[in-house]
Amino acid sequence: MKYMGSKNRIAKNLLPIMLKNRTEGQWWVEPFVGGANMIDKVNGNRIGSDTNKYLISVLNQCEEGMSSKLPDKITEQEYNDIKKNKDLYPEFIVGHCGFNSTFGAKWFGGYARARKSNGWDRDVICGKNALIKQEALLKGVLFICSSYCELEIPDKSIIYCDPPYQGTTKYKDSLNYDDFWQWCRDKVKEGHDVFISEYNAPDDFVCVWQQDLKVSIAKSGKQKTAVEKLFIHKTQLEKEQGK
Repeated sequence: MKYMGSKNRIAKNLLPIMLKNRTEGQWWVEPFVGGANMIDKVNGNRIGSDTNKYLISVLNQCEEGMSSKLPDKITEQEYNDIKKNKDLYPEFIVGHCGFNSTFGAKWFGGYARARKSNGWDRDVICGKNALIKQEALLKGVLFICSSYCELEIPDKSIIYCDPPYQGTTKYKDSLNYDDFWQWCRDKVKEGHDVFISEYNAPDDFVCVWQQDLKVSIAKSGKQKTAVEKLFIHKTQLEKEQGK
């Protein structure tokens, strides 16, 4: 699914690191599942959650094989009406509109009226086609509307967190970063393997992978270079190293 901050480009680099010690039946859990562009490349038991109920509704529509029923076109008038009157529309339609007809797949970030092709809204079509391609890959995923801190996580899971990065564009909901990092520490103590994508982390977290990436800047279309990093807590690293 189209989603701001998607890790689709680097999933092939991150997954071997995170899955190298996975055991049979072990759950893969993403408390910030976003566009499901990481979880769709993982097999077995999977949970994906997000606080945006409209996003989860779209992903459940996809998991159920119903993406083809999403509209191919959303006019600017329809976009504005859906944005103002979300309760009057099915949640999956609101989610489809909010991510797939907007600039940069940012949640209701402005109607993408400049991106047209043959009279159709190219963003909506691309977003719909991406979901159709994901359908088979997302079969069996448990998509849940929940905050990360309230999500029920099976024992000794692999938890991958891709939260909204601190100091960057805000998503639908704000995040208390001190609370989040403490939650990560707590989950490691409980026996989970926790991996976090971010640009920076507290001193007791260790970067186990990094790569320079070109990222787009809002509506300008310009790009900048950012250093994507993957962090784990130092005690988890020590455990992996047998210390």
